[in-house]
Amino acid sequence: MKTVHQSPTDPAFVQDPYRFYQSARAEAGLAYWQDYAMIAAFRRAAVHMILRDCRFGREIPPELATTAPPHLAPFLAVEAHSMLEAEPPRHTRLRKLVMRAFTSREIKAQQAGISALCHSLIDAFPDTPFDLLSAYCTQVPVITICRLLGVPTDMAPHLLAWSHDMVAMYQAARTKETEQAAARAAQEFTAFLADYVQQRRSEPADDLITRLIAAEEQGDKLSNDELIGTCILLLNAGHEATVHALGNGVKTLLQQGWDPAWLTADGIDNLVEEILRFDPPLHMFTRYAYEEAEVMGHTFQRGDQVALLLASANRDPAAEDQAEIFDPSRPARTNMSFGGGLHFCVGAPLARLEMQIALPILFQRCPDLKLAAEPRYSNSYHFHGLSALRVTR
Repeated sequence: MKTVHQSPTDPAFVQDPYRFYQSARAEAGLAYWQDYAMIAAFRRAAVHMILRDCRFGREIPPELATTAPPHLAPFLAVEAHSMLEAEPPRHTRLRKLVMRAFTSREIKAQQAGISALCHSLIDAFPDTPFDLLSAYCTQVPVITICRLLGVPTDMAPHLLAWSHDMVAMYQAARTKETEQAAARAAQEFTAFLADYVQQRRSEPADDLITRLIAAEEQGDKLSNDELIGTCILLLNAGHEATVHALGNGVKTLLQQGWDPAWLTADGIDNLVEEILRFDPPLHMFTRYAYEEAEVMGHTFQRGDQVALLLASANRDPAAEDQAEIFDPSRPARTNMSFGGGLHFCVGAPLARLEMQIALPILFQRCPDLKLAAEPRYSNSYHFHGLSALRVTR
């Protein structure tokens, strides 16, 4: 098997990982990524196959579990109840209960509120150069998820800070300080939600937390820890991905030019899918092999980890014509940006809705929007998002 070398914290790679993907993809569907000490899937066929293969999963095999350092206990306590880190039958149970509350009807009900929010944020834009990432791309998803959960929107800055600190645990540049910050954030986040859930138990409201409390499947309900873990997952995953999908998308449109037809009712769905395909916010997801499994000529053994390069799969020329070109007029095909199989992102419909609303309103209200500085991606691989997006209007 081919071995590839690429530090995920190398500045050149952080700014443009696609050159490495292109080179690795040309060699084989699977390659050994030396810097991660694991096999990585670079081609769409391999990524698609493993995402849907029940012989692979997120949960670490019990015999490989190690004793975690005590300072990580608060963070790991949240992770222990996360649907994202569970496999059947636990995952099946959690997902059924969550989906009873997080319905497509409830998501669609956010449409008017998202639209009004976008307009109010644009009303507050300054006339001087400003950071669109913090003024718009961050605010739309975090305030939307606050409203959906029923959490006061004035808590948004705290929720953002907790989320950033927790999500940083998954980046390649993780340090001891990162771990300590994540543990503190998990502890504070859990304490806040525990109080809020208790309040909703005695004072139900028309919000997702109340619906999660009420959700029932054949007499089964979410435990308090599971409910809190689900709320944290929905906020962390629900805003992180959309922030960077919006930011990366606006960056691409401003750098490469945009066609008003892309932002119409007939074009917006394709534009959103092309943004997600071309420069997605999440580039890598890992799985463990649960049994001996042969994939594309390689035999995985139980306990082997494999990295699924979602962003590389999206640009596989075997699956997409002119895959390195941004073209929202192309027919939309299923991309890998929200994962697949059992762990397909439950928040994907909400993320898509936010983008479908936020992008047309932004460019309708600010047709002269321009970059005021060269955008730079933050050193947070395997997340891929900008550190700022300085613009003028």
